[in-house]
Amino acid sequence: MADQQLNAPPCAKPGVPPDKTPAGGIRHVNRRHANRYTVVGNHLTQHRNLSLTAIGLAAHIQSRPAGASVTIKSLASRFPEGEVRIAAALRELEAHGYLARTRERLPSGRVVTHTTSYNNPPAMTAACAQPEPPAPRRPQATPQPPPPPRPTPAPAPTGPAATLLTDLRRHDPRLLLSTRDVHRLAPALTTWLDRGIPLEAIRRTLTAGLPTDPLRNPAALLSHRLTELLPPPLPPSTPTPPPPPRPAPLQNCNGCDRAFRSATAGKCRSCQDATQEAA
Repeated sequence: MADQQLNAPPCAKPGVPPDKTPAGGIRHVNRRHANRYTVVGNHLTQHRNLSLTAIGLAAHIQSRPAGASVTIKSLASRFPEGEVRIAAALRELEAHGYLARTRERLPSGRVVTHTTSYNNPPAMTAACAQPEPPAPRRPQATPQPPPPPRPTPAPAPTGPAATLLTDLRRHDPRLLLSTRDVHRLAPALTTWLDRGIPLEAIRRTLTAGLPTDPLRNPAALLSHRLTELLPPPLPPSTPTPPPPPRPAPLQNCNGCDRAFRSATAGKCRSCQDATQEAA
């Protein structure tokens, strides 16, 4: 007598009648969910360009309540895939419109990440692609006023601070700044220069240890580093005391030939006194 197989519930019945059982492939045994279920579209579960890890992660994220944490670390602590595979799957979902992540700096200075999950990107794309209704025809064309003058672009920033900020993109293409950003950051960098910090040291501080993820706002990152990492000013230097006066050089007495100190050659004090007494 064969052993009983326990890999399926005892009450499970095939979802296809016996006379219509397919020769091969999967058979579905479906039961209606009364609660605790999530509706997932086939555009996700049968996506041809997403990995199985990304599909499963998207289904898990769509099942989580609003406000739940879906950071890389929290997901890695929940699943065995690890941070590297989970980070790659999140990037896949972002690339195909199922996920969007934005960063926001709180008034306290802490940076938080907001994650938005889209359960049906194809429907959103189709809604955005609908053509606008044609504008009603005017009975008679009226002369159009001349277009307003185009705004004059701001002049290119100058000075050592502006030159350093503009040149940062040579070290990392992600540090591409607009003319407005350079004008806004130049005063903070000038403070570094006023405190005697060399240009090369400032460049290393701004470009060292950058995150590997794409920089959504390089100007905000540089502004944070220029503010938070500003060295204190040097203390006032103590004036060096003047050197002690040097003694007069040694001279040979013209009378007794003894050595004595005097700024000019002549006789020592003893010989001078003897000469005065003899006179």
